[in-house]
Amino acid sequence: MGMAVGAYVLQLIAADKTERFTLITDDINKPHITPQQYEVLHGGGAEAAEIAKERLSRRRFLRRSMLAVWGLSTTAAVSGSLYMLYPNLAGQFGSALNVGKKSDFPAAKPSDFKIDQAGVYYRQNAKTYLVHLSKDTPFLLSGSNLSDQLDAETVKKDTDGSYWIALYQRCVHLGCTVPFKDECVSFKCPCHGSHYNVDGEFLDGPAPRSLDRFSLSFNGGDVMVDTGTLNNKVPHPDATTRLIKVPTVQCSA
Repeated sequence: MGMAVGAYVLQLIAADKTERFTLITDDINKPHITPQQYEVLHGGGAEAAEIAKERLSRRRFLRRSMLAVWGLSTTAAVSGSLYMLYPNLAGQFGSALNVGKKSDFPAAKPSDFKIDQAGVYYRQNAKTYLVHLSKDTPFLLSGSNLSDQLDAETVKKDTDGSYWIALYQRCVHLGCTVPFKDECVSFKCPCHGSHYNVDGEFLDGPAPRSLDRFSLSFNGGDVMVDTGTLNNKVPHPDATTRLIKVPTVQCSA
């Protein structure tokens, strides 16, 4: 009987030590306390309240520190991802580019176009054919029909009455670079024969639509082509939407 009582007392002592050890070495949400502080806490009173307040403050500090570190890490990761997705393209293709002075691009009637001499000019940095139609260009439409179609095809009218278009060099069929051919006064793709008028409107071939075009604006006397803003929704023209008459000269392959 005496031995049983002794064993029971030893078990109580061991349990008490385990409890104290657990409280002293708890996780980061319960900072360490000494055995003396443990006794005070269980005894209550002002001192116990102060110790509990201190433990709560330390707990909040640790939690807030962890949240701050997590927040900084997340912000850095998101910022890096956004930079990769949306890099700074200033001065590069995909941004607004200065392609030259207005005086560098003399206007002409469609029948008088010659590459880099009159009416149509290539700018490699913008991957663009800059088209400058004279104010007396004979359009097939008039009035509001003409105004609406010019807007739909991203044709910009200048204060002098002339018209500007920035055509993307890429054929809308399979992406080949489309050259302008002086002999037939039009664009002809060498890959599969897609054919486009001087203003980029579809003429014939496998292309599913007219040439794509960029937004164009003026900054004083400079011509700006926004290669990040593309109009790729100009369909095959018909009698109610075609701006310029079809050229009569045959175009070689």
